Amino acid sequence: MSETKEFILKTAFSLFIQKSFKEVTMNEIVKATGLSKGAFYHYFESKEKLFIEVINSFYFDKMVFDYAKLNHNSLREFYLDYINEVKQLIQNFKMFLNYEDAGTNINYVTLMFDALKLFPGFRDRVKEEQKKELNAWASVIKNARDKKEFCSPMSDEQIARMFIYSNDGIGLYLLLNGNFDNAHSEMLNLWDNFYKEIADCV
Repeated sequence: MSETKEFILKTAFSLFIQKSFKEVTMNEIVKATGLSKGAFYHYFESKEKLFIEVINSFYFDKMVFDYAKLNHNSLREFYLDYINEVKQLIQNFKMFLNYEDAGTNINYVTLMFDALKLFPGFRDRVKEEQKKELNAWASVIKNARDKKEFCSPMSDEQIARMFIYSNDGIGLYLLLNGNFDNAHSEMLNLWDNFYKEIADCV
């Protein structure tokens, strides 16, 4: 990808996340890049096509987890690595945008709903990522159970969903309260206590 195209995508993403797809105009994006209209339209001919590439670039390329990188030796090591990855993603996100306003976080949620309406393949791609996430957690939990790391009447998938859904809930709650910086500490506190509950019976 050319530096100019990457710069356009970054600029557009910054505007979309501060406002919304509908509120941001093409003229505003062109002006923010400092490019001539001719140079800009060489890369993107419409706001819709630009938006789709922004979503592909920053949601799927930069914000999606690589679960293979996490420690699979134990459930606790896996979720600790996961939390560290969340912390790093938040830091990278802020550094990338160079934007500290907590209100931006709320618009991140709005951006996702815009994508669901405007990007036909977005929902299916999100479902694919959710399936990978569930499979990764369930696999680690199965191995941990086989190693007698914990015991629980809940199934592996149910425990996996407890971690995933609590993560989603913490994220949304803190986003709406403009306090997403504390997501990793909230997750660590909740997950450590849940882990203690299921590990105490071993």
